[in-house]
Amino acid sequence: MNLVITFLLAVLGLFAAMLALMEMGWRIGVYRKKRDAKGAHSGLGAIEGAVYGLMGLLVAFTFSGAASRFDARRELIGHETNDIGTAYLRVDLLPPDLQPAIREDFRNYVDARLGYYRNVGSDEAAAKTESDKATALQGKIWSESVAACQKASVPSTTSLVLSSINSMIDVTTTRAVAFETHPPAVVFWGMGILVLASALLAGYSLAEAQTRSLVHMFVYSAIFAIAVYVIIDLEFPRVGLIRIDSADHFVVDLRNNMR
Repeated sequence: MNLVITFLLAVLGLFAAMLALMEMGWRIGVYRKKRDAKGAHSGLGAIEGAVYGLMGLLVAFTFSGAASRFDARRELIGHETNDIGTAYLRVDLLPPDLQPAIREDFRNYVDARLGYYRNVGSDEAAAKTESDKATALQGKIWSESVAACQKASVPSTTSLVLSSINSMIDVTTTRAVAFETHPPAVVFWGMGILVLASALLAGYSLAEAQTRSLVHMFVYSAIFAIAVYVIIDLEFPRVGLIRIDSADHFVVDLRNNMR
């Protein structure tokens, strides 16, 4: 929850900074207009076009990338659910006397994975504990399954069981990589600088009117502050207000069906 507050405070800070820069730009524009009414806005169109165009591209591409990564992370939940479910079903191929222990380890493994994703972003210590527990259970399930396959001595069983367990283990690394995949920090800094620069130029342009337009200033600042927040929130879907937790019910349903 602390990170949510941090995100919100950062966006409020960006909103306030944009308002301040628009006010500054307006005052500079009024001052220039008094000193040089004809030349105050000469050549400004080219500069504004370049800044606004670059800002629009960066915001659009960053938003598109964040949305794509959000969807990819949500799809991986389905992939992991399928991999665990397949591996669990193939336990039926192993010797009956060895199945109960392996099934119990599978149930504990799913509990650990769910515990990790419930705590990641809010309680890193608990998340680390659950992650370590899941990793240990992966090794245990693998060792028990190898021993069971050796006892069964059926090549097709060995291939089916171990390949499914291997896929179940591999997808955890894929999810971890996807969870930590974000644009370089310089992209966010660049976007913030461009948004602030655009606010300064927008305020300067407002100086053409007799009085400042507070409605335009607030709407402009609010729209871009919200856009930046949405981008950041999409990049961290286990932390902010836009979350993928709802997709975890697929893993929960799988766990409830593990008898």
